[in-house]
Amino acid sequence: MTRSKHSIAPAPEVAAIDFPVVAIGASAGGLDPIVAFLTNVSPQSGIAYVVIQHLDPTQKAMLPELLQRATSIPVTEITQRAKLQPNHIYVIPSNADLGLSKGHFVLSEPLQLRGHRLPINAFFESLAAELGELAVGVILSGMGSDGTRGMQAIKQAGGLTLAQHPDTAKFDMMPQSAISADAVDLVDFPDKMPEKIVSYLFRSSFLALPGKEPSGRNALQEIVALLSEHTGNSFSDYKINTVLRRIERRMSLYQMTSMEEYIPYLRNNPAEIDLLFKELLIGVTNFFRDPKVWEYLKMVVLPQMLAAHPDGRAFKAWIPACSTGEEAYSLAMVFHEVVASSNPPSKYSLQIFATDLSADAIDRARQGRFPSTISSEVSTERLERFFMQDKGDYLVRKEIRNMIIFAQQNVISDPPFTKLDILCCRNLLIYLNAKLQQRLIPLFHYALNRDGVLLLGSADTPGHFSELFAPLTTSTRLYRRLDNLARQRLLTYFPTKVSSATPPTPSDTRDVSMPGKIQSHVEQLLLQKYSPAAVLLNQDGDILYINGRTGAFLEPAAGKANWNIHAMAREGLRYELAGLITQALQSDSLVRLAGLVLKDHAGQAQGVDLTAEALRQPEALNGMVFVTFASTPLAPTPRRGRSSSPRMLELEQQLIQARNEIQAVRDEMQTSREELKSANEELQSTNEELQSANEELTTSKEEMQSLNEELYTVNAELQSKVDDLSLVNSDMKNLLNSTDIATIFLDSELRIRRFTAPATQIYKLIQTDLRRPLSDIVNDLAYPNLEADALEVIRSLVFCERQVETKTGRWYNVRIMPYRTVENVIDGVVVTFINITESKLLEAQLRQIQSGAAADGKAGERAS
Repeated sequence: MTRSKHSIAPAPEVAAIDFPVVAIGASAGGLDPIVAFLTNVSPQSGIAYVVIQHLDPTQKAMLPELLQRATSIPVTEITQRAKLQPNHIYVIPSNADLGLSKGHFVLSEPLQLRGHRLPINAFFESLAAELGELAVGVILSGMGSDGTRGMQAIKQAGGLTLAQHPDTAKFDMMPQSAISADAVDLVDFPDKMPEKIVSYLFRSSFLALPGKEPSGRNALQEIVALLSEHTGNSFSDYKINTVLRRIERRMSLYQMTSMEEYIPYLRNNPAEIDLLFKELLIGVTNFFRDPKVWEYLKMVVLPQMLAAHPDGRAFKAWIPACSTGEEAYSLAMVFHEVVASSNPPSKYSLQIFATDLSADAIDRARQGRFPSTISSEVSTERLERFFMQDKGDYLVRKEIRNMIIFAQQNVISDPPFTKLDILCCRNLLIYLNAKLQQRLIPLFHYALNRDGVLLLGSADTPGHFSELFAPLTTSTRLYRRLDNLARQRLLTYFPTKVSSATPPTPSDTRDVSMPGKIQSHVEQLLLQKYSPAAVLLNQDGDILYINGRTGAFLEPAAGKANWNIHAMAREGLRYELAGLITQALQSDSLVRLAGLVLKDHAGQAQGVDLTAEALRQPEALNGMVFVTFASTPLAPTPRRGRSSSPRMLELEQQLIQARNEIQAVRDEMQTSREELKSANEELQSTNEELQSANEELTTSKEEMQSLNEELYTVNAELQSKVDDLSLVNSDMKNLLNSTDIATIFLDSELRIRRFTAPATQIYKLIQTDLRRPLSDIVNDLAYPNLEADALEVIRSLVFCERQVETKTGRWYNVRIMPYRTVENVIDGVVVTFINITESKLLEAQLRQIQSGAAADGKAGERAS
């Protein structure tokens, strides 16, 4: 069985962080779910939390202050090289992209302030590489698809991924994108997520190795059997630890503590079997992984292969376990670069067969669509040369996609592709047991041509089959095929889907020592010796599979690689073959055409019989056509005498005329095809222009979308700020009114900014007087120098205090003080009027009493 390259990532060499880190990604509409999430976080969870949000890069973020109100956990804005600590919440700055290195944050300037920035993807991928299974990714409300690629990276590294339920998100595009990409383990409400995360991260290890625990071994066998029954693929030859870790991960999501508890759940939930199957097939792949390997392939291996065929030829490559196709496209790009630099560049072509067991992975690979985050893996030059931008993603150009045929295949049980020049199988063998490796390495040897190249992953080796492959270098996993092993020995390892059950053996039958199973070996020998040359086609005539030696009937066409049977059929078969295939598709039955004559390269004639059948079963082959070729001896041709009958001569003449007419029709068809091709090229040129215009519109849309997300987030923060300011304003207004002190706030030009209700008893103020000069307002004060004193206070910053009487006889203590802003800037004055009329009356009475007493004293003195 083939599988995508697995997600179980090796632990970092030096564990800079030994506690979990939860990364929370959000965009438009994300403030409320972030607050709901953090409100339910335990202050002593032992986890660090990092919030990544699309923010306006030109404005200072208010997010840390807003989040601090929702939790008692310290919330800080990230600074360069700050060290992560558990039980802390970190918020990305508004004008930076964020990464992680050896336990410290790494800030970098964004490549562009506006446009299609993906800060969530960037940090999630960095977190996955740094922490592996300790990484947790959370996607909340937002527009676009930022975070999807990062969630895939975390899941591939063995971490946990969660997404907000789309029905509860104000903008469901980001959560829905991650869910649709199968990158999410749990879909839940934000306030429920913290509990699920803690339960998952701090679970106890409960799975014992089957070899040590008989009940565990039986349970594991039962789970593997359920997988095999439901998917048709067996995992019995996978390494036990690999399977156990994936089962344990699924069980942990449901808080299950034993495999015996998990088995009934699998039986009752077929969808969970599918999820477990995908868990075992998660692909870990990148463009140009291990750059030194690709550089050596480009600079040394491929030029040597081209030099060995100076007249040009079609090369073939196979990439089993291709996952979503990054390595297949990498090989196509490198080959294209090498051919373009050769002289002349048009003599060589490459056909890549990329296969995987996962149908979903193959579908995504065929699309050739990748997120913009691949810019960290693919150079700018290659992005411009081999990709087009489309809806925020990178789309592989058609000239590269046409070099690759993607197909679903089980590398263990399905027949291999043969006559290959390159075979690339990376990070697959280490997850298979020794028995399965012993079958695959000889199979790879058989599939390659003499001196073919095998490319393995950094952790893979040919094992004890060193006589089959010789390493090209010690630093790369590149090997050259050798021819040291007997063909009979190789045959014992070849896969077969035919039942290999051994029939009952009579009790008196002597036990014959023979490697493998006899029936399987015999069937393989029969297939090798007696199976006809055959091809499997789709309805367009594209060759999907080749069996046996078809070189006598098919040959690659010159120029660009074209694996269509109508282009590859040799002269003498092309038109007959086309008619036969059409007839088979129309009749839905086996159609035979015998007695054809074909000349080989030496000019010798040979007989050929053709059969074609449109397939309906099995379902996977429905609609395809199976064509077989069989060489037959030519019957001796009797020599025609001079006395041939006139009727025979007439028929021969008619036959010659019919052939000439057919040739004329063919020439007309060829002319029509050329005209159609020319029209198609014009349409393609128009389409490219429209595509270019569409890309420009898409870029503008992305920039507007990004700006809209930032504005939405800033608006939410400002709204919260406005609510706070409104509350503060209400408090201040009530405070001032409760003091019953007349107060007027003036700006630096002595215009009215605000006033309290008691001030209207002194100045004839109404609400429409705001922003008017104070000198324009009628008042009762006998204080003509008030404006002059106010200007002096602004100049000297020394307050002024005077007692002033009104025209109605009331007295006020007038205090003029500088108005200081939060930033300690003088921006006007505050004038307060405290009513001291009663104090003045008491003073007058006191003076009157004192005067009366003094007069009485003087009178007494005179009397004495």
